[in-house]
Amino acid sequence: MLVALEFTTKINTLMKHQLIITILGANKVTVLSTLTDVVCEAGCNILDSRQAVYGQDFSLTMIVEGTQSAIVRVEMAIPIACQQLDLLSMMKRTKRHAKQNLEHIADVTFSGVDAVGVVKEVTQFLSTFCVTVSALRLKTLQTSKDEQDEVKCKMVVSMPHNIDLADLEHKFDALLSQLNLQGAIKQNH
Repeated sequence: MLVALEFTTKINTLMKHQLIITILGANKVTVLSTLTDVVCEAGCNILDSRQAVYGQDFSLTMIVEGTQSAIVRVEMAIPIACQQLDLLSMMKRTKRHAKQNLEHIADVTFSGVDAVGVVKEVTQFLSTFCVTVSALRLKTLQTSKDEQDEVKCKMVVSMPHNIDLADLEHKFDALLSQLNLQGAIKQNH
């Protein structure tokens, strides 16, 4: 029994574990460098990361991988670093991360009269085709007091390998017509 427990402990120690880390706070020049140092010093690798700047603030999300003990070291070190840098952090364990397939990326755009629920309708539609939204940018344009606001939206999406693009485009056009919008899906090559 003791040998089985030692074997399980050894496998667990060598097995790769993954952790999602999200950081929010003021955009400072050294923040990214400091956080990547913390991850590397703990013995983990950064598998993927995304950063966005909003006004004076930024958002960073990364997934890191390492042994059980390395992940624990990151879980302990990130909050300390964030406290010193006046940042907010949130972490969650995960598994089976796969890098995004960049071969099936497309731009989805639409515009027209703004209405409550338009983005929800489009994102729900895309989810029925297992299309994942990677980025979304929405702009509302005020025309005049007598006219309705206009909306412009651009999404970057990742599509399944076996998607019927013609069917997706046809049904997307039908949805946009129902919503009084115009738009397109353009696959990036």
